[in-house]
Amino acid sequence: MVSSSNVTVAEARRPGPVTVTGTSWRERGEGWLWGVAGAFTAAQLALVRPGTGLGWDESVYVSQVSPDAPAAFFSAPRARGVSWLVAPIASWSSSTPLLRIYLAVLSGLALYLALRAWRGLFPARVLAGAGALFATLWVTLFYGPQAMPNYWVAIGALVCVGCFLRAQAHRGARADRTARADGGERAEDGERADHAAVADRGHRAALWGAGAGAALMAVMRPTDAVWVTLPLLAVLVCVRRRWHPRLLAALLAGLTAGAAPWVIEAYTAYGGLRQRLSDGSRVQGGLGWNIAVDDQLRSLGGRTLCRPCTGGPADLTVTFWWYLLPVLAVLGLVVAVRARRAEVTLIPLACAATAAVPYLFLIGYAAPRFLLPAYALLFLVAADALAHLVTAPGRTWRPVAVTLVALVLAGHLVAQYAVLERTVERTTASRENWTRTAAELHRLGVRPPCLVTGHQAIPVGFYARCASGNTRGNNANTTRGEILRTAERVPVVALTAPGAAPPAYARDWPTHRFGGFDFHLAPAGLRDGR
Repeated sequence: MVSSSNVTVAEARRPGPVTVTGTSWRERGEGWLWGVAGAFTAAQLALVRPGTGLGWDESVYVSQVSPDAPAAFFSAPRARGVSWLVAPIASWSSSTPLLRIYLAVLSGLALYLALRAWRGLFPARVLAGAGALFATLWVTLFYGPQAMPNYWVAIGALVCVGCFLRAQAHRGARADRTARADGGERAEDGERADHAAVADRGHRAALWGAGAGAALMAVMRPTDAVWVTLPLLAVLVCVRRRWHPRLLAALLAGLTAGAAPWVIEAYTAYGGLRQRLSDGSRVQGGLGWNIAVDDQLRSLGGRTLCRPCTGGPADLTVTFWWYLLPVLAVLGLVVAVRARRAEVTLIPLACAATAAVPYLFLIGYAAPRFLLPAYALLFLVAADALAHLVTAPGRTWRPVAVTLVALVLAGHLVAQYAVLERTVERTTASRENWTRTAAELHRLGVRPPCLVTGHQAIPVGFYARCASGNTRGNNANTTRGEILRTAERVPVVALTAPGAAPPAYARDWPTHRFGGFDFHLAPAGLRDGR
């Protein structure tokens, strides 16, 4: 059977028939991609403990579909994509290990499909290398099995950009065939029909893939989807020879389909789209000119959220790859220009740059997961540069280049593993503390139905299977009066840090200290009408 997977951008530009190669499983590089995806899944299960409890943000997303816990407050920037992603498990099971295993397997399969979208644009060894580099970052391994959106935005970005380039390539190849036919070139009718059918199938698949990738990004984080696709839309609209109405329609349809639930919810629950965008900006500290490059460097040492982001940057052994990545990207671009395939490198670089802009220059804090989409795209070009380094030098220098690259990669893996291990240990401990806190609340009589307010109310409430509420801050969703009225019906507890003053409505409530909390318990007399 003829495969259309290896129609390249270069082939789309040069005269002559489109060459279709790689008809066997091995020739198409499927084994390399499956190997990377399988190793990624196995590494998640081995290094990121499936039994690790859900984090703060995860508890918000999972609570929206869990039958065992009331839905937590859903702040303006969040989108429903993650909740729908976990629904096949979380809607009927409260097992965290089962959810982690499901997400690890799903993230591995998604990585395979995302890399596969680039077949024919880069050699199989480059795609496998890019996947391995991305998959061995501690932040990728850590968030792969978590109910968080950023990894899935990265997958959507890979699929969308790869299929965009493939659609352009197929369109160019079809134009070449038409030009050759008009110029008098002859081919057997059957052969021409076969090539046309294969190309049309590949073109349609690329269009669907570009739209699906855009939709995946938008349903997870609508604003991220806009930033990633800006260069693609600009190329289609501003570069005349790249005008492709069907591809533009596919991208816009994907963005619209993915963002539609978020936009509709803006009008039904947040006072309109403008208000939701304004609230989202406020929750993130006010979007505006903020150089957060140094904050990102600090977060690379294993800080899952750097807010406020104080202290020095992570050790150079941990951040070295971050400095090296743009150098490799430039080298990859130089290699591509010399090989006359600049477009296939320039476009992912442009999309990576726009994806990183808001998180490097527009917010005043950092989380390493924010840049996962940019990393996923940059590693494609970096892997191409590394492949050039180990294959292009002459016979004399090649062993030196191979040895140097191998040593750098080995050191990189060791550093990433060390950060991952520390991060897993720390987060596991904090989530075990929430479990113990919930058990103590149950012992004190705070059992469902119940309400938890105050310090870390959302995760503690989720673990205790209680509703959560706050009267101020980014998660404000209730009032003092509503809390007091609730205390007349069900158990209510206000949480504070040890020694901190309780909220005004709880000043006369009995206090119990446990772990890192003071519990201020609403007297049972409130429920008895006394």
